[in-house]
Amino acid sequence: MFENLTERLESALKQVKGEGRITELNIAATVKDIRRALVDADVNYKIAKEFTDTIKEKALGAKVLTAISPGQLMVKIVKDELAELMGGTETEFDAKGNPAIILVAGLQGSGKTTFSGKLASYLSSKKGLSPMLVAADIYRPAAIDQLKILGEQIGVEVYSEPENKNAVQISRNAVKEARSKNKNVLIIDTAGRLAVDEVMMNEVSDIKSALNPQEILFVVDSMTGQDAVNTAKVFNDRLDFSGVVLTKLDGDTRGGAALSIRYTVNKPIKFMSSGEKMDTLDVFYPERMAQRILGMGDITTLVEKAQAQFDEVQAKKLEKKIRKNQFDFDDFKQQLEQIKKMGNIRDLLGMIPGVGKAIKDIDISDEAFKGIEAMINSMTPMERANPDVINQSRRKRIADGCGKDIGDINAFLKQFEQMKQMMKSMNKMPMTPNMGFGRR
Repeated sequence: MFENLTERLESALKQVKGEGRITELNIAATVKDIRRALVDADVNYKIAKEFTDTIKEKALGAKVLTAISPGQLMVKIVKDELAELMGGTETEFDAKGNPAIILVAGLQGSGKTTFSGKLASYLSSKKGLSPMLVAADIYRPAAIDQLKILGEQIGVEVYSEPENKNAVQISRNAVKEARSKNKNVLIIDTAGRLAVDEVMMNEVSDIKSALNPQEILFVVDSMTGQDAVNTAKVFNDRLDFSGVVLTKLDGDTRGGAALSIRYTVNKPIKFMSSGEKMDTLDVFYPERMAQRILGMGDITTLVEKAQAQFDEVQAKKLEKKIRKNQFDFDDFKQQLEQIKKMGNIRDLLGMIPGVGKAIKDIDISDEAFKGIEAMINSMTPMERANPDVINQSRRKRIADGCGKDIGDINAFLKQFEQMKQMMKSMNKMPMTPNMGFGRR
């Protein structure tokens, strides 16, 4: 995400790192390179110029404290302004009502239906609400089926009327159904088109007028850049939506939509989404995104994701086992499973400061743990609980069982032993496993 922009901005900011103080002369090239990087990332030139003019003004007006260098000051100013450009602070999402009505709009292919499923999953699993999905796309033949499949995956009921071609009526009926079943959130997936047209705009406007939703979310495909921003403006003029959702942030996105849309429509970005999995939806935090764009990582989000997966009681048990040097393959596998639940491995690593750049050209797949899990699954319960009993004949049997070479098994067992030794050496230090992630 934003790899090219991150690289360009880092390069631009390097120019003032060795300077003793900030002057108009030594930041001129930096500001120019930042503006060029933003325009290349598909940010509108007017927005890019206004952004860099603000940075220049703040940099020249700032006093450089002895504790920080001009380079550090410039990084802070750029980070703060990037966050401000994207909204400054996160915005509250209103999911209160009887039921709360959430209208989801956007062009076809922007990821509306998938987002609707993700939002239902998020509200159900993380907010303890009881949502219902509504299939109000009466044009795309597979839309109802797609929503039903997603609903089954996440255990959320989907309301549909396949024979009814009146989206407003379907939505009204869905409200009655939701109330009768004590559902407190109704998420309406509306029709999209390949381009903005009057029929589509009228229909979604009519649903808004009929239901008066608490939230109207405009879903944007991040990969379409400035085109998405222009479409958002047209939709906002008609719908006056309450927030934006950025999808497909795991793709080859240049960042233009994320950086420009808040400025253009003056509406907050409420959620960001990547991938097809139902648990890949996050609240949008402008400051955290600014840090990631500048290659500073996002430790806060990483910790939050870990806290959502790691149980405190389990963590304490694991700590005791580590202290007694009893960490085994069952424990190791359990940790892998919890890490996988946190999301895309590459994205997680990118949240660690400095790691994103280091892994830029390395192919890291979500399947990375499969080989390790296969080796552990080929062990007997006794072998998993007592790694020391795994002799040469057992290693051969494990290799045959998981389709690996004996050399792979030897290498894995050696790495596991090294990890145990490292844990043993930390026994005297005060610690909580998982870097403190076990605490809720």
